[in-house]
Amino acid sequence: MLFQKTIYLGAISINGMKKQSILFLCAHNDDHIIGAGGTIIKYAKEGGEVFTIVFSYGESSHPHFKREVAVQMRVKESFDAAKIIGEERMTYLGLKEGRFLDDFRRKRLARKLRKIINEKQPAKIFTHSVDDPHPDHQAVYAIVTQLVDKMRFKGDVYCFDVWNPITITTRGLPRLVVDISETFRQRMKAMRAHKSQTLARLSLFWTLYAKAFLNGMRYGVRYAEVFYKIR
Repeated sequence: MLFQKTIYLGAISINGMKKQSILFLCAHNDDHIIGAGGTIIKYAKEGGEVFTIVFSYGESSHPHFKREVAVQMRVKESFDAAKIIGEERMTYLGLKEGRFLDDFRRKRLARKLRKIINEKQPAKIFTHSVDDPHPDHQAVYAIVTQLVDKMRFKGDVYCFDVWNPITITTRGLPRLVVDISETFRQRMKAMRAHKSQTLARLSLFWTLYAKAFLNGMRYGVRYAEVFYKIR
């Protein structure tokens, strides 16, 4: 149902897409849960397949650990969270944080991403917002949008928020609004599975709690996640 540039995705409208898959492309292994965890859980519960591609291991969040220790810890946490939200598959590209664009080109990963997209044929792709100030998130946005344009991807491409408290560039675009009232607690449980990211969760109070609550008030539900259609 279209209403004021908003697409509502609820228990009824999602039923026609049960066998379809959705693909998330994010910089770090908790970004998609922060920005879209409730939607992922809802989609998985209703029969959809969720696949995630993570561009880095996020090991720089623990510089006092050896790299292999930090990587092992973050990967384990991500798979614990994946079980909670119902992800089918998570793939790591292993790019170096702060050098995504150069590393992506050097490792010639465009072909790999194109192959995954062609194999999975996702109905929707979700990635970071152009308004997100984090440089790695901006890099993922640039990589994904350039790739889908070159591929002439036929599905819809949406962006989610992580570090951006407000939207500027995307505010006039069509929106996908998902009622996550029934999956909000499970979403927060998945975030808590990322035990090493406690400080980050506190810093992201706005995105994790307040924004979901205010979105819910705006659209007449308890909690909601809002995405902007960029392609």
